[in-house]
Amino acid sequence: MSKLDKRRFQRINLKPAATVSKEPVKITVIDYNETDYQYKEVSSADECQVFRDKPTVTWINVEGIHRSDILEKIANCFNLHPLILEDIGDVEQRPKMEDLENYIYIVLKMLSYNVENTEIEIEQISLVVGHNFVISFQETVGDVFNPIRERIKNAKGRIRKMGADYLAYALVDAIADNYFKILDEFGEKIEFLEEEIITRPDQLVLKEIYHLKREIIFLRKVIFPLKELLRSLERSDSPLIKEPTRIYFRDIYDHVIQVADSMEMFREMLTGMVEAYLSSLSNKMNEVMKVLTVIATIFMPLTFVTGIFGMNFRYIPGLERAWGFPIAIFLMLAIGIYMLRYFRKKTWI
Repeated sequence: MSKLDKRRFQRINLKPAATVSKEPVKITVIDYNETDYQYKEVSSADECQVFRDKPTVTWINVEGIHRSDILEKIANCFNLHPLILEDIGDVEQRPKMEDLENYIYIVLKMLSYNVENTEIEIEQISLVVGHNFVISFQETVGDVFNPIRERIKNAKGRIRKMGADYLAYALVDAIADNYFKILDEFGEKIEFLEEEIITRPDQLVLKEIYHLKREIIFLRKVIFPLKELLRSLERSDSPLIKEPTRIYFRDIYDHVIQVADSMEMFREMLTGMVEAYLSSLSNKMNEVMKVLTVIATIFMPLTFVTGIFGMNFRYIPGLERAWGFPIAIFLMLAIGIYMLRYFRKKTWI
């Protein structure tokens, strides 16, 4: 079972830390405005309290959702609804957006390509977007947000001049842009399989084609709901999403449309490859049957000749002659050679 298949059945529930995992939860805080920047790795969720009412933009990133006590402290600090807390712990959430007046809750799927085992890994990202803060919850350590961290640190672009809604856009955009890297990996795999279909159509190739089809079908379920999510963010009348930021969400929507179209194209290509595989097997079988038919056709008159001279009659013409056997052999060879030349002339072989 592939990791994507296993991922369908995996579920992380909020349980006491001692019974779920002993791995530490990493919490980092980036607080900034146009002139100031502060990066801090906190050891306790209580330290996030001081950033709640600051006028600056605060990005709290939580890597690890297996500690319910930490999540509950953060939820109490920022007045998150208990149902939102449950959704954060449920990693099988469909991409969605919920407007709860004081904050917006967003669920996304972050994809990454594991080079070692050549498989695509999926991780749920939950974003809570408030007036002056963004809280991101990740399942494990590691993400695609490092370019955003560098842009904030070095004051590149407009991110330090904008609010929390633009930060949320940047995080969603980073996740969506990473989908194109996954598409590149799929494209290379499909190109390789196309060559294998022509040169070596066997069961292993067919198995890999069906494996890719299952992954694409599953990824479509991840990517397609993102269109609805982005459309909702663009059309939302929430004061948390300012008008200048809406056009950026529209840009992500266009990117996701491209990804979805590429997924559809890949799915059709794989379907065509299955048909090409079956056609290749049929052609191969036809070639084998053609060779066997030619051999059987050549031996039919030879069998007739040997049958004539093999009859148990006492008086058979030429039976007592010394040259009878060589003449019969020569006759059979001549018939076989003539038939081969005739088949080649007709381009049957």
